Amino acid sequence: MRLCRYDDNRLGVVEGDLVHDVSHVLDRLPSFRYPLPEHDPLIAALPGLLPEIRKSLATAPTISLADVRLLPPVASPRKIVAAPVNYRKHVEEAVADPTIHHGQTVLEIDKAGLFLKATSSLIGPSDAVAIRHPERRNDHEIELVAVIGEVADRVPRERALSVVAGYCIGLDMTVRGTEERSMRKSIDTYSVIGPWLVTADEISDPGDLAMELRVNGEVRQQASTSMLLRDLATLIERASSFYTLMPGDLLFTGTPEGVAPVKGGDVIQAEIQGIGAMTISVVDAAR
Repeated sequence: MRLCRYDDNRLGVVEGDLVHDVSHVLDRLPSFRYPLPEHDPLIAALPGLLPEIRKSLATAPTISLADVRLLPPVASPRKIVAAPVNYRKHVEEAVADPTIHHGQTVLEIDKAGLFLKATSSLIGPSDAVAIRHPERRNDHEIELVAVIGEVADRVPRERALSVVAGYCIGLDMTVRGTEERSMRKSIDTYSVIGPWLVTADEISDPGDLAMELRVNGEVRQQASTSMLLRDLATLIERASSFYTLMPGDLLFTGTPEGVAPVKGGDVIQAEIQGIGAMTISVVDAAR
C-alpha cells in the first residue's frame, strides 16, 4: 500500500493516478496533552489502522494525484538517522575529490558510524530544496529511507527488517565544507522524503532495489541497494544499539556515487524501484 500525506494533513492511499482519501481513520488516533509522545502517532497506530484503510478503499472519495500537494509521508519523526559513505564507489569519489572532502579524512562507515540530521530539515516532494549558501557546493544524494514501525532497542540483525513499517525515497542534501556532517546536512529543507510511504509488505527485498537520480533530465546517480557496504538490517542493528528507535524514526541508508552540485532553478527527479518517483525543485533561499 502507498500511503501519502497531502494538502492540509489529509491521509491518502495512492493507486495509479488517484488518491483515495482515507483521512477518517485519523479520528482513531489518540489525543495528546503536553508533553507530546516520543513517536509519530500515525506510524505507531498503523498496524491497527491498515485493515480499516483497506476496507474503506472501495467507497473512499478520490482526487487526482496531480492535484494534490504531497507532504512528507511521516509527519513527526523524532530522529533522522543517516549512514555516511555506505557505497564503495562513493567512498572512492569522496576520497578523490577535494571539493567533497575539503581536506578531511574520509572514513568508511564502520569507522565513521552513523549521524543524526535535524528533524527541522524535513520536507516533502511538493516543497522545494532551498539553497541557503549558494556560494558553496550543495550536492544531491539519493537514498533509500526506512521508516521504523515499532519501538526497537538493541535489535539483532536477524529480525531487524521486522521493525520496518515501510520505505520512502530520500534526498540527503548537503553543503560541502569542514563542519560536522550533522550541521551541513541539517539545513532547512535538506532532508526530503516521499513521494509516499510504501508499506514493508510490498518490498520483498530492500537490498535489491534499483535507484536513479536525474538533474534537469541528466542522469547523475544510478545504482542498486545491492551495492550497499552495510545493508539495512545491519544499519538497524547498529543504530538501535546506540539509540532506541521509535515509530516514525527515519533511517537514511546512504548514497551511491555520482553526487554533484545543484543550484537554484534546477529540477531533481529521484526514482527507486518498488517505491516510485518524485520531482523536487531547487530554489535560492529567501533572505
